Amino acid sequence: MENGYTDKAYRWNRENYSGKRRFVDIWSFVLILIFKLWLNKKSWSYSGGITEANYTARRKEQAIWIRNKLLELGPTFIKVGQLFSTRADIFAGEYVEELSKLQDRVPAFGYEQAEAIVEQELDRTINQVFRNFEPVPLAAASLGQVHKAVLHTGETVVVKVQRPGLKRLFEIDLQILKGITYYFQKHPAWGKGRDWLGIYEECCRILWEEIDYLKEGRNADTFRRNFRDEDWVKVPRVYWRYTSSKVLTLEYVPGIKISQYAALEAAGLDRKVLARLGAQAYLQQLLNNGFFHADPHPGNIAVSPEGALIFYDFGMMGQIKSNVREGLMETLFGIAQKNSERVVTSLINLGALAPVEDMGPVRRSIQYMLDNFMDEPFEAHSIRAISDDLYEIAYDKPFRFPATFTFVMRAFSTLEGVGKGLDPEFNFMEVAQPYAIQLMTNMNDSQGNTFLNELSRQAVQVSNTALGLPRRLEDTLERLEKGDVRLRFRSIETERLLRRQSNVQLSMTYSVIISGFTLSATILLLEDYIWLAIFAVLIAATVSWLLIRLLLRLDRYDRMY
Repeated sequence: MENGYTDKAYRWNRENYSGKRRFVDIWSFVLILIFKLWLNKKSWSYSGGITEANYTARRKEQAIWIRNKLLELGPTFIKVGQLFSTRADIFAGEYVEELSKLQDRVPAFGYEQAEAIVEQELDRTINQVFRNFEPVPLAAASLGQVHKAVLHTGETVVVKVQRPGLKRLFEIDLQILKGITYYFQKHPAWGKGRDWLGIYEECCRILWEEIDYLKEGRNADTFRRNFRDEDWVKVPRVYWRYTSSKVLTLEYVPGIKISQYAALEAAGLDRKVLARLGAQAYLQQLLNNGFFHADPHPGNIAVSPEGALIFYDFGMMGQIKSNVREGLMETLFGIAQKNSERVVTSLINLGALAPVEDMGPVRRSIQYMLDNFMDEPFEAHSIRAISDDLYEIAYDKPFRFPATFTFVMRAFSTLEGVGKGLDPEFNFMEVAQPYAIQLMTNMNDSQGNTFLNELSRQAVQVSNTALGLPRRLEDTLERLEKGDVRLRFRSIETERLLRRQSNVQLSMTYSVIISGFTLSATILLLEDYIWLAIFAVLIAATVSWLLIRLLLRLDRYDRMY
C-alpha cells in the first residue's frame, strides 16, 4: 500500500530551512534503508525462509517505500531519484523501475511568494510587466510552478517561477549527501568498484543546471533553431526581456497532451502518424543535431490542432560529442564482427566500462549477448528489451554507463512506450533503421569509406604481426635458454580458498593463545598474583577482539562469494 501525501511530508516547503532538522530527516532515511538492505540477506527475516520469490517481493516493496520517502524529502531527492532511475548499471531492476515512476508533482506555493520573486528578479512590479497574471498556477513541480499571463503587448505567455529558497535547500541537502557519499564510497561491499563520488558530482552538476532558468532558455533557443526548417515541430519562444535565473517567460503554445488518446482522436489526428513523428523528432535530435531532450515523457510533449509536436521543459538536455560518435562506430564494428574483445576495448575507451583485474566474466557476458542478440533481425527487438538486456549484464559488473548513454536509453524506452500507446503496432526500430543507415553512410563519406579503412587497418595489423613474429620467437627462445622466462598461473578461486584457509589457521592460533592466557590468569589468580592475572586477562581480551574481527571477516567472505 503506497503512502499518501501529508503536510508533514513537506516540511521542506518553506524559505527558512533547519539544517539540523534536514540532517536528522535525511540520515534517518539512509540508516533505515541500510538496515532494510542488511535484512535482505538474513534468511531468518523471511517468513518460510529466503526464496527467490520472497526476495523479489521484498525488494519491490522496498522500492515503493524508497520512492515515497524521496517524495517526502523534497526537490533534491526527487531529482536524485530520477537520475538514479537511469543507473541500472548500479541498482537492481526493482529499484530502477520504481524510481522511473517518480513524478515531482508537489503542492504549489502561494501567489504572494510567486509575485515577490517575479518582482525581485525583473526589478519591476508585476503590473508593470504583465497586463494580467493568473494567481492559480497551471502546474506545480518540485523546482517551480507555471503561471499563465498576458503581456502589455497582448501576447499570451507562461511564466515559470522557481520555488522560493530552493538554492538554500540544495546547499543544505548536497552537503549532507556529500557525507553519505563518503560513507558509501568507503563501505567494504557497496564501495567496491563504485565511483560514488563521481556520481555525486554528476548529480550536483545536473541539479544546479536545472535551476538555472537562463540556461534552460538557451537550451530552448538551441532546440528551436535545430527544428526551424520543420513545420511539424513547435518550440515555445523565449521572452528574454522578462527572463532571469529564477523566472522564465515563454510563448504560450497550448496543445493536447500526447497521452490523451481520446482527445487526439476527437481532434481528427492520426495516432499512427504521431507515433512515427515522435520517433523521427528524437532521432533527428540525436543523430543529426547531437543535442537532445533528455526527459521526453508524455507531460513534456503535446500536439497542436494542426498535428505538430510541441516540446516543453528544456531543463534537462543531453549532448553527444563527435568523439563519442567515433567511439560508438568502433563499438558497432565489434558488434558486427561478434568480437567481444573489440567491444570491451571500445567501451573502455568510451568510459562506459571500468577496466578491472579480471575482465573474463565481463567479456563472456558480452560474447553471450552478441551470440544471442545477433541471431534475430535487429528490427524484431524492442528498445525496452535491448536496454533491459544491457542493464542486466551491467548490473553488479564494472560497467559505468555515462549519463549521456543512460539518458538516451531512457528516452528511447519512454518514446517507444509513447509510440505503442498511440499505435499498438508501432516499432521504434523500423523508424530508426533508415536514420542509422544514413548515419553510417555519412560517416563513410566523411572518413573516406570507413569500412575500407577498417579492412586496410586490419591488413596492416596482420602484416605487422606476421613480420614481427620471427623476432619475437627468437627473443623468447633466447630467454628460455638463459632461464629468464617465468610462467605465472593465477586462479581467483584458488587464491580465495587459500586466503580463507590462512584466516582459519590464524583463528585457531588466536584460540590457542586465548585459552593459554585464560588458563594462566586463572592459575595466577589462585596463587594471589593479582596484577599478573589482570595482565594475562588483558592479553586474552585483546586477542579475543582480534578473533571476533577475523570471524566477521570470514563471514563476509562467505557471503560475498
